[in-house]
Amino acid sequence: MKTKVEKLEGFNKKLTIELDAAEVDDRINKQYKDFAYRYNFPGFRKGKAPRAVVDSTLGAQAVIGTVTDDILSKVTPLAMDENDLVPISQVQFEDSEELVEQGKPFSYSVTVETRPEFELSSYDAIEVDLPSVEATDDEVQAQIDEMLIYYYDFEDASAATKIKEDSFVEIALKATDEKGEELESMKSDSRVYELGMGLFPKEFDDALIGLKKGQSTTVTISPDSPSMLTQSVAAEAGNITFDVEIKQVKKRILPELTDDWVKEKAGFESVDDLRSRMADQIKAQKESMMPRLRENEALFELQGRLKGEAPVVMLEAQERELLQSFFGQLQQSGMSFDMFLAQNGMSPDTFTDDLKRQAADVVAQDLALDAWARNAKLTVTDEEISQEFANSGAEDPAELEKEWREAGRMAALRQGILRGKAVEQIIEGLKVNELKAGAKLKSVIAREKEEEAARKAKEKEEKAKKSEKADKATDDKKSTKKKSTKKKADNAESDDK
Repeated sequence: MKTKVEKLEGFNKKLTIELDAAEVDDRINKQYKDFAYRYNFPGFRKGKAPRAVVDSTLGAQAVIGTVTDDILSKVTPLAMDENDLVPISQVQFEDSEELVEQGKPFSYSVTVETRPEFELSSYDAIEVDLPSVEATDDEVQAQIDEMLIYYYDFEDASAATKIKEDSFVEIALKATDEKGEELESMKSDSRVYELGMGLFPKEFDDALIGLKKGQSTTVTISPDSPSMLTQSVAAEAGNITFDVEIKQVKKRILPELTDDWVKEKAGFESVDDLRSRMADQIKAQKESMMPRLRENEALFELQGRLKGEAPVVMLEAQERELLQSFFGQLQQSGMSFDMFLAQNGMSPDTFTDDLKRQAADVVAQDLALDAWARNAKLTVTDEEISQEFANSGAEDPAELEKEWREAGRMAALRQGILRGKAVEQIIEGLKVNELKAGAKLKSVIAREKEEEAARKAKEKEEKAKKSEKADKATDDKKSTKKKSTKKKADNAESDDK
């Protein structure tokens, strides 16, 4: 097999593949033998039917058509693999209706849209700001406050206290489905409920805000607003109507942190001992997270150096991959998509926006790593590839490697290994500065800016739609008024006649 690669416009490349006459003849001969064994030809033993009989029975084009299709489907991936071409979209065949001929070479061409080979604005060592692994006083205090929450108590707030977004309330609850039948599993004469935790839908919490002791309200929740407590019955119940009585607004009281309390409740010698242990735990957590944090920040800085915009087809493919992975994990957890959105305070639109941002980051980072690997002239050996299969956990790594090679899947694997090597090289030369107390990571700041920009853009879009709707309503009103005036004029003219 001979191959030639030509660069076309954009990210496309033309791959020309040629098989010599001997290889074509060998494939044709094998295909005749395969058909002779596969099918029954009257008067001939299995595998002994001559070519003329095979052709007359299966059709004159059966063998050469099958050989041609086999070359196009199986040789093409091997040729792309040989030339390190990883397609990012469907391969386009040229002259695909040409068939092989006995005793003649066979050549054809395909157009392959490949991953872009962008450059970076700089290949210097990457510099990042990271927090210290040492625990700060604020972090220790936050950890202690979190622990104290588990030992809280309640006391009644004054009768004039209004419910807020994060209040604790004692409520009496009655629920009925859309048929008017009472839902016993939802009924409660007295339960303490914390707003804002997602146990009930947001509409439920909103209905309670501003109420006081002794007041009541009724709120109807649709099946489209799931929550932890309504999801199990929402499908059968349909719309659920809640009758809620506010029995008491509560105040959460945290215990006083003293040496005696710490020793009795938490098993520490003193408050100082508690703080010291907490600091050690926080440091250990930070140290375990630091490798991943270093890599994340380094990749964020790296993608900022990328000179070029990723093709839409790559972004869409990455979105599909992330979405497939997400729903696989969701299925394993036994949680519905609506439930996930409710627990994370997200809408389908915000979820989609977040997915698109993640996909854009992954693709940009991959292309930046490709550029780094090319510039550093990193390579992958056959031994390293075999080691990947050995580390895969496959029952027969050698057989799996053979299958991948025969299927032409090695280019994508080499690409992944090169990216891993690029990451290792970047981390090895990483320059790290200590993040100032209270400061945020650059990647966090960038994400917040993106989210704020997206929110403002959506608000602007919604405002424009409302304005357009108002203008249309005004135009309709004017049109109706004109028609009414004309009708009156016509009627008056008719009366005169």
